[in-house]
Amino acid sequence: MSEQEKPLLIKRYASRRLYNTETSDYVTLEDIAGFIREGREVQIVDLKSGDDLTRQYLLQIIAEHESRGENILPVTVLNDLVRSYMVPGGGVMPQFLQSSFEMLRESQDKMVKNMNAMNPMAQIPGFEAIQAQQQAFLKAMTGGLSSGWTGGSTPPPDQPEKTSDDLDAIKQQLAELQEKLSKLN
Repeated sequence: MSEQEKPLLIKRYASRRLYNTETSDYVTLEDIAGFIREGREVQIVDLKSGDDLTRQYLLQIIAEHESRGENILPVTVLNDLVRSYMVPGGGVMPQFLQSSFEMLRESQDKMVKNMNAMNPMAQIPGFEAIQAQQQAFLKAMTGGLSSGWTGGSTPPPDQPEKTSDDLDAIKQQLAELQEKLSKLN
């Protein structure tokens, strides 16, 4: 498994400091958010207990961005999320969210592919630079929701294709998050 495919392991020490095991230095939540925006998966574990704290920290990153006025989630969506945890058997919400994000990524990929295939401007010198700007714009507009490369059938070597194993892992993580949150209530 290549370095890009393996999650970046971050260890949380008793002092609550976060340690990047690849670069042997301490990182902040904003650093972790940057890794994720770049397409890197992260895993955050407690050094002493070995507990996986990834979800807790990802939710904290979202909460901090929301508190700074970077409103990603409308209040109605946040209300619906809270309600879904209050309803017995509310396990529909994680699957719905996952399906929604998958559809968004697929639609974004199709849109970019269609723009490339149907665009006669692709023959113009410098079109690749314009295309890169379009992709950066789309990524910025969707908050980095793209699963990575959207410019063709094969990704560049530094961005491997996602597999169904990734989807299964996401489903498992969402189910575990729901279980933990339901235990808090």
